[in-house]
Amino acid sequence: MKQQLRGKELFLVGVTLFSMFFGAGNLIFPPFVGYQAGAAALPAFLGMALTAVCFPVLGVVAVAKVGGTDKLCSKIHPYFAIVFTILVYLCIGPMLAIPRTASTSYSMFAFLTARLDGMTLAGIPIDWVLRTVFSLAFFAGAYQLAKRPAHFKDVLGKWMTPVLLVMIAVMFAAGLFYLKDAPAAPQQAYADGAFMKGFVEGYNTMDTLAAIVFGIVIALNVQACGVSEKKAVARSIMKAGVIAGVFLFTVYGLLAWLGAHGSAVLAQAADGTAVLSGLCLQFFGPVGALLLAAIFFVACFNVCTGLLSSCAAFFHEKFPRFSFIRWLQAFTVVSFLVSILGLELILKISVPILTLLYPVAIAIIVINLLPFAWAQKPVVHRVVTVLAFAVSIWSMF
Repeated sequence: MKQQLRGKELFLVGVTLFSMFFGAGNLIFPPFVGYQAGAAALPAFLGMALTAVCFPVLGVVAVAKVGGTDKLCSKIHPYFAIVFTILVYLCIGPMLAIPRTASTSYSMFAFLTARLDGMTLAGIPIDWVLRTVFSLAFFAGAYQLAKRPAHFKDVLGKWMTPVLLVMIAVMFAAGLFYLKDAPAAPQQAYADGAFMKGFVEGYNTMDTLAAIVFGIVIALNVQACGVSEKKAVARSIMKAGVIAGVFLFTVYGLLAWLGAHGSAVLAQAADGTAVLSGLCLQFFGPVGALLLAAIFFVACFNVCTGLLSSCAAFFHEKFPRFSFIRWLQAFTVVSFLVSILGLELILKISVPILTLLYPVAIAIIVINLLPFAWAQKPVVHRVVTVLAFAVSIWSMF
């Protein structure tokens, strides 16, 4: 029996975890932070990295340390632990993040279907038909892969992620060749306090919540490599989390650099998608849209697969009356329906809930990692949680 993962296997599990983190938001927000920050991109990026890299890695470490997602909250109250964890899984899963992976992927291929705008098929808008067919194929593929979470390292780690990284590297290499001008002056939001503005923007990746969710699937991949003792699995997960963090930091840095230098050549861009689209058009012409769409598709597909499997594994563990496959089928169907019917409404409901949960999740992670005896007392966990909720509520107004 192995005591822990080493070498190639550990690296592969770390890359797999990175692929599960790196979705549409991770592509969009770093270049937009760089674009808006311009000459102040470095402090803005470092602030963003704190909430978008450090906290997610700490989340992975905390979950591994305590032995499970719900155990992070066990000292607060058993009922709170299960309710909070379920809310995190639902919001980061079928109620928001999973449906958004398919919707975002489809939107990136809009340049192929633009000529069909306004057309109908049997009275049904052709765009809705194409969106439905795309989402159906997208979720069917994700479901087939999600059925075997222990094999993620062999598919996401060995194949999907290297393809994604190569495409991003091509885009960055083109930026080094074409973007010779210095970044523009920072926009007003980043003119003063670029670090803190970047810190807040890092929330948008939602990776701290994802870190709480993904631990269960990464544990399966570690166990599939022959590590079964609980402490050994936890140590391997922690190391894999650090590897994933290094990849996140590096790729975010490349994207933020593109955005910062793109500020000198692009007109006003509304978001990170517009920044990347504008740059790819300049670098590669019409082919750039296809490259960017492929990058978004692979990133979103990886995240979708990881989230589907993680949600199904958690709910099967807590409610074993239904098998893992039954939970997976349910989450896949619900996510598909939300992606084509009600994503806009779900966003209006889920985003405030996520805003409420995010600071609480950070506080719970930090208090579980403090190495002091007083920090392990239930009363301390309860006070910290109440204060975090108060901060969340205050930030919503």
